[in-house]
Amino acid sequence: MDSVEGKLLGRSRPDRPASPALPAPPALAEPCSGRGFALAVLLVGAFLPPLDFYIVNLALPAIQQGLRATGSQLQLIISCYASAYAVSLITGGRLGDLYGRKRLFITGLIGFILASAICGIAPNSSVLICGRIIQGVAAAVMVPQVLATIRTLFSVEEQPRVIGLYGSVFGLAAIVGQLFGGALITLHPLGFTWQSIFLINIPIGLGTLIGAIKFVPEIRPSPRVRLDLVGVTLLSLFLGSIIYPLTRGRELGWPAWTLVSFSASIPLLALFIYFERWLARAGGDPLVDLRLFKNFTFVMGLAMAFLFYCISVFFLTFGIYLQSGLGWTPLASGVAIMPYATGFFAGTLRSAKLYQRIGNHILGVGFGLLVFGFATAALVLHTGFGPGLVFHIGLICAGVGQGFLQPSTVRVVLTEVEPEKAGLAAGVVVSTLQVGAAFGVAAVGSVFFAVLDQRTTAAAYSEAFASALAVAAFLQIIGIVLAATLNNHRRRLFPPD
Repeated sequence: MDSVEGKLLGRSRPDRPASPALPAPPALAEPCSGRGFALAVLLVGAFLPPLDFYIVNLALPAIQQGLRATGSQLQLIISCYASAYAVSLITGGRLGDLYGRKRLFITGLIGFILASAICGIAPNSSVLICGRIIQGVAAAVMVPQVLATIRTLFSVEEQPRVIGLYGSVFGLAAIVGQLFGGALITLHPLGFTWQSIFLINIPIGLGTLIGAIKFVPEIRPSPRVRLDLVGVTLLSLFLGSIIYPLTRGRELGWPAWTLVSFSASIPLLALFIYFERWLARAGGDPLVDLRLFKNFTFVMGLAMAFLFYCISVFFLTFGIYLQSGLGWTPLASGVAIMPYATGFFAGTLRSAKLYQRIGNHILGVGFGLLVFGFATAALVLHTGFGPGLVFHIGLICAGVGQGFLQPSTVRVVLTEVEPEKAGLAAGVVVSTLQVGAAFGVAAVGSVFFAVLDQRTTAAAYSEAFASALAVAAFLQIIGIVLAATLNNHRRRLFPPD
């Protein structure tokens, strides 16, 4: 048994939720009597970045028309945000561990509000891209504090329900982002078009800021610890060398610099690991405690998180299929994704109760629903039918599968981590999700565009979308295998009585 796992896990049945013997949470600087209000504030903070993702994807045609943006600039509006967000997440989580999670949550939230204002008043594409980079960094500072604070404030017994609520935020963001975003772009409130999708973050953010100051307790930071700036630099270079070419390479036709960047990631990772080990041996405070990766459950949780977030390509290709292939409006496209988003939202709300009944087997159920849902939708399109009843039943099943997996993979990763490393672990898991999303968009998206080629007919878009769904379903089959492997591992560690 791994040392960390041995310390943190209580002996329990493998098919039931573990009962970790966790260390006592760090002392709070103020009472936690308002935990419900604190949770509401934290969940709104977690809601803003995914809401921004869904709305911006719908608004790209309006941005292109309003700012006369080129295709390359539109890609940068998406990819620069994603890259800055993913690269900064682990550092953001570690900063919360070192300097206080409430402080960093508020700092990130203020940055996100200011960046949204910059985006909303941007006079040209260059200013908008800069605002999106600031948004990504600010979100990366804010989001890990949500999971880390939840991990510290709530007991092991409460965490499945609370993390289920956290996961439901992403389903709600998908619903609100698609419908509300489509409505904002279509209705032009106060004369704004695409600007409104950024400016709406300001009143929401200010209300959340007031709530954070009043209700969120401060977790005392670790004493006498310094930030590992060399580690921050090396890790940022490593993640950037992978994520940026993944988000940009496909649109540019994979130029030589993308291959050079991918190749550079290997020595950068080796150098980062070497330095972190050296710093730990020298008595310093490394950015990433590499001992976390000796925990089999932690590593398997990250692998499953990566795989299931590859399905983020669904949102990109579905929108292109509907708007470019079938000629639907942004609002109609937002309504069309409702079956998936509703299933997603319902799945996250029910995940805690299902977990109480079947434990980690919920992972296999979630991956299985994704496979069934995407395969069903792909088969319907392949046979020449459009998005009808059976197609939407497939989307509902896939949405429920993601709803089960979103909180469950997070819980698997965080449950066996000491509270003082919760921020780091939260940053690692959310960063893994973002890398998975970037990989899915690049790899599976390439399949979509390769099948589409230069064709512009509705049938061609349908064939390309069906192919992308089939590849996404295959990746989730690998997830089923990993989930079974994890459950077998736990069964060997904790044989039934």
